[in-house]
Amino acid sequence: MALGDGYSINSDPEEDCEETDLLLNNDMEPAVKEAAAPQLCSARYSLALLMFFGFAVVYGLRVNLSVAMVAMVNDTESHQSLNRSTGHECPAHSDNRNSSKKTDGPDGSPRYPWSPETQGMLLGAFFFGYLVTQIPGGYLAGRFGGRIFLGGGVLGTAALTLLTPLAAQLGVSWLFALRALEGFGEGVTFPAMMAMWARWAPPLERSRLMTISGAGASFGAFVAFPVTGVICESLGWPAVFYICGGAGCLWAVFWFVLVSDDPRTHPRISEPEKNYIINSIGSQGSAHGWSIPLVSMMFSVPLWAIIICQMCSNWSYYTLLTSLPTYMDTVLHFDLQQNSFLSALPYLGAWLFSVLSGVAADHLLEREVMSVTAVRKIFTLAGLVLPAAFLVAVGYTRCSSALAVTCLTLSTTIGGASAAGVFINQIDIAPRYAGFLLGITNTFGTIPGVLSPIAVGYLAKDHSLAGWRNVFLLSAGVSIFGALFFLALGSGKIQRWAVEEELMSEEEKMEH
Repeated sequence: MALGDGYSINSDPEEDCEETDLLLNNDMEPAVKEAAAPQLCSARYSLALLMFFGFAVVYGLRVNLSVAMVAMVNDTESHQSLNRSTGHECPAHSDNRNSSKKTDGPDGSPRYPWSPETQGMLLGAFFFGYLVTQIPGGYLAGRFGGRIFLGGGVLGTAALTLLTPLAAQLGVSWLFALRALEGFGEGVTFPAMMAMWARWAPPLERSRLMTISGAGASFGAFVAFPVTGVICESLGWPAVFYICGGAGCLWAVFWFVLVSDDPRTHPRISEPEKNYIINSIGSQGSAHGWSIPLVSMMFSVPLWAIIICQMCSNWSYYTLLTSLPTYMDTVLHFDLQQNSFLSALPYLGAWLFSVLSGVAADHLLEREVMSVTAVRKIFTLAGLVLPAAFLVAVGYTRCSSALAVTCLTLSTTIGGASAAGVFINQIDIAPRYAGFLLGITNTFGTIPGVLSPIAVGYLAKDHSLAGWRNVFLLSAGVSIFGALFFLALGSGKIQRWAVEEELMSEEEKMEH
């Protein structure tokens, strides 16, 4: 890959690209003036819906181990020793018969004597593989299209999930390796989504289309938590991985049959909708070349604002995603079905809130109430700072189960607002390279997925209230730092290096 010349290093995001804005007017103004094609039964919203279910499956595959871990681990002795050491800080519920004792499942499924540190390593293993394929997946999806990478990523992860019970039986090392391979397969999915929307999403519909599709992640977590609990208790924990894996394979069939990389090649799209999408996006909807302006990207302040903010936001998100069932079990002492349902509740709110935030963001842009930069910063602040306040509150709820669940639910629900903020900002600053940029930001953003379960394993290894308070306070502090960083340095303007390739090709045409 050729390196960019680096002339687009920008220290002031708000004043960035004045010359480029003039050059882009010819391409970007039609996006505002083009008559919108109907949304109902359209190809672009059908794609958003199919992506929604795809990411629901993806997150089901990602979080099923978090709940199943409660059923897989035989820690009766450790529970008894912890009860003695912590003095029964939070008493078990009177109607809860499963919180302090675990027995074999209905099918005699095995239990494993994994320590909290081992559980943390296994929950973080997924992200070791997830780190590897983000950037190459985003680059290749931007060059060749995202259809095969998104569909193949889900299919590969689902197929590997079917092998989870066998890997657990073979040993911790095998299960760790399998989860890392699952992350390896799933790592290409989100960059591929961004690359596809760079070709499919009209600028004034980006927020809602991308939040609809991305909201599948929260919906998948919402469904996976309680369904996993029910399956564990009724069929045994191995059935969780067979059912989730099978669902992913089935979804992949529909994806490859119904989806096209580009509206130009979609066999069932209407002519008005195709013209609307193509004319709205302009030349920025085309594939990027083999060479990309790496040096310019490395020194782009708005890009680093996205990277740092997403890392900070993901610390809290992954902490709750992987460790909330453990908190519900070891501190609040909910049984498996209560645990799985209450762990899911926050993600129902996040799903609804993220979709509503996307609609609201597009409404503000359509009415020209504020700039893209202002919209992204407002939704990012709302989605990080307010949830952090509720996480702090969770740390001081002590044994009040109702109050703890309420604060956790409100924190994750309001956090959905950031879906219309920093999490789609890549397509604002560089539409053509959006898939590659998401690969970069997601790579950095996945680091908390590796570290946070391990940190929880050490901070809360004694399952004490003080240990979990430190977990929540750390998450809140990291989120607030990320929000302030993005507020200071984030931008919604397209960057000069994002159109270098286009400008150079135009100059070549003029010369000839």
